[in-house]
Amino acid sequence: MRNTARVIVMQPVLEIYPLDGFALWPVAEIESFGYLPLSGELAPAEVGTAVMRIVGCNDIDPELDNRPPRPADPLGSFLHGLLTFDSLFAAGGMRVTDSSSGITFLPGCCNGLEDWRDWHKVVDGSGHASFGHDPDPFAERLADTVRLTVDAEQDDSPVIELSITEFRRLLDGAEHDLTNFLAIAATGCRSTCRATSPPSPPRSRAYSPCPRRPCRQSHGLTAMLRRSTDGRMPPAQSSCATR
Repeated sequence: MRNTARVIVMQPVLEIYPLDGFALWPVAEIESFGYLPLSGELAPAEVGTAVMRIVGCNDIDPELDNRPPRPADPLGSFLHGLLTFDSLFAAGGMRVTDSSSGITFLPGCCNGLEDWRDWHKVVDGSGHASFGHDPDPFAERLADTVRLTVDAEQDDSPVIELSITEFRRLLDGAEHDLTNFLAIAATGCRSTCRATSPPSPPRSRAYSPCPRRPCRQSHGLTAMLRRSTDGRMPPAQSSCATR
């Protein structure tokens, strides 16, 4: 997380929904329908909550498309979407807070954290970008200033304005936070793999699996946030019925 002199903060955040009775790995108690800021400073249980939410966003029945059927075991069933969707979705985005004015710019409905690269369009592309709806957050470049409109559908919407230099500094810091989160999330996923995998039968040394083989769960999570996205979301998630 990086602050400017005006006390403006930009953070990658994940929207948290309740998932009652979850027991596949340790998770923290986070306010439902709130936002969890992502960084390398999260406690292990908070990382577990973030991974649970990302996996849950993609927990769609494979009968709705042509993916293979779910595995029978609970962990494999829950992780099925993470491992089989080509394009993944994680409800959230970038939160920008101006503590001096009390204004907060939040991602809207259907915005995904995997679309974080869209922020670069504001200063290096089309000059504007939108981030969901209800509300309709909108960012635009006006000469040497970046204006963040909390709800573009409202004529009197609160706005946050900052220089392009400040904006780039904040975006670099948010990307740094996201990179650090990926590192600890990948470590947590590998630990979950080891803790939940059944013991393998004895094998000769010549056929022993490589201990450095990457965990598929951590690979799927890392790929989601690092790849350049085309804005697509998994089937049945383009609507906002879950909001």
